[in-house]
Amino acid sequence: MQSITKFHGVIPPVSTIVHKDGRIDKKGMGNLIDFLINSKVDGLFFLGTGGEFSQMSVDFRKEVAEFATQYVNGQVPVLIGTGSTSTKETISLSLHAKEIGADGIIVINPYYWPLTEDHLFQHYAEIAESVDLPILLYNFPQLTGQDLSPEFVLKLVEAYPNIIGIKETVEAVGHTREMILKVKQRKPDFAVFSGYDDHFLNTLSLGGDGSIPATANFAPELSIGIYQAFKQGNYGKAIELHRKLAHLPLLYKLDSPFVGVVKEALCQRGIEVSTEVLAPARPLSDEKKEQVKSMLNQVLDKSSVSL
Repeated sequence: MQSITKFHGVIPPVSTIVHKDGRIDKKGMGNLIDFLINSKVDGLFFLGTGGEFSQMSVDFRKEVAEFATQYVNGQVPVLIGTGSTSTKETISLSLHAKEIGADGIIVINPYYWPLTEDHLFQHYAEIAESVDLPILLYNFPQLTGQDLSPEFVLKLVEAYPNIIGIKETVEAVGHTREMILKVKQRKPDFAVFSGYDDHFLNTLSLGGDGSIPATANFAPELSIGIYQAFKQGNYGKAIELHRKLAHLPLLYKLDSPFVGVVKEALCQRGIEVSTEVLAPARPLSDEKKEQVKSMLNQVLDKSSVSL
């Protein structure tokens, strides 16, 4: 087993930039990656929910993963989302991530079928046994229909040391608290990330490790500022930035899926990317574009964050 990278801090779930015909917009992807690395993010997560993996073929997922990993070229840690409804497919995508030089994988649990706990454990066990990479679990019960409980996660982590963290995209703060208290108590190096932006400061204060927030695509200075201020003990600054950041998740309510909102926000910030999305997502209406602009102006014009 290779030495395990300690993942921490702000790791944006990067939007996949595409042309109108669905091909990768390599120039746009490069612009976004450059912007994020220059913003001093702690890593990049490709092919998450906001990266539209669920609308992609296996071949296209591999193409995006390979391009992104090669483009980043070791400047920051790269995590690739490899989860699917099929164990065999997840392992194939995970082995591919290893081949192309990714630093780790993030694996959402199978969606559509609810699984017994034994079946779910065996799913992750086969992945962990097959792939020589650090693995982060991805808990998003609102979309998968099945929660990864702290007790279940601890059982997995105790059995498989290459399962080294989790992205907690959960509404209940108590769930993340229990994940930190129960799992990190036994495995102190286990990394707990908030998936929802407005849970970031609370996750840090409970002893968590970072955030994987969609708003960090277009407003990375807020999440990065919170993390840096917290680490420096400047809690007043962290709270001030948290209050600014708390407004931005309201953008997600403008459209579902919210992938077009994130891309429009990137354009509003001056990042040259295509706002095309993969069907069944659809482009934003002019009215919604104006709402994105208005909300960003309210929050970011008042922000005096220095990186």
